[in-house]
Amino acid sequence: MRADERKTNQIRPLSFRRKFTRNAPGSVLVQMGRTTVLCTCCVDSRVPEFLEGQNKGWLTAEYGMLPSSTATRKPRDRSKTDGRTMEIQRLIGRSLRAVLDLEALGPRTLWIDCDVLEADGGTRTASINGAFIAVIDALHALRKELPHTLDRIVKDSVAAVSVGIVDGEERLDLDYEEDSGAEVDFNLVMTGTGQFVEVQGSGEEATFSREQLDKLIKLGESGIRAITAEQKKALGALWLWK
Repeated sequence: MRADERKTNQIRPLSFRRKFTRNAPGSVLVQMGRTTVLCTCCVDSRVPEFLEGQNKGWLTAEYGMLPSSTATRKPRDRSKTDGRTMEIQRLIGRSLRAVLDLEALGPRTLWIDCDVLEADGGTRTASINGAFIAVIDALHALRKELPHTLDRIVKDSVAAVSVGIVDGEERLDLDYEEDSGAEVDFNLVMTGTGQFVEVQGSGEEATFSREQLDKLIKLGESGIRAITAEQKKALGALWLWK
């Protein structure tokens, strides 16, 4: 039994609070266990310079942790973005772009901001899960201005979850204590139809077998299905996929 009494194949309690703030057309507070992230999506009528004149849109993401989000105060990123933060925001951007038709979006940029209010492991996966819902809400709010319908712009849903080997046992959706002590640590990003977007994984001063890898992938797939079901429930009538 894990510290929070979950089974090895259970995700943490997951919730999405849509329209959490008023200014952004897409605003979602996502909670996975104690990990809490505010995900917003704003729409800009401009595109990056490398896309000018191509009638194609873009999505980019920024990620940050509030100073009090961790047990010891985390200094703010003021002068430059650290390597971990850059890696995570690039992952968020890649994950969401994978399910968008950027040509159907038209010449506009979707700005995703993920701000961690409380961190207890899985902040990057929680960010992706909440940001997807924020994108749907933002596009729906601006649907009259878009060149195509929502189901043409967003091809599929996307979700993410962590898996790992802790004390020799494969576990799903690691909290901070488990993640910090894991022998093997993976992050999986997948679409609602079961396609892989990204698999990040490594041994932490340990190795793992092909059999263990297969078990972790299978465990992650079950977690993605559970998260996708919660996204579907949260979006209700805006859920566009079978």
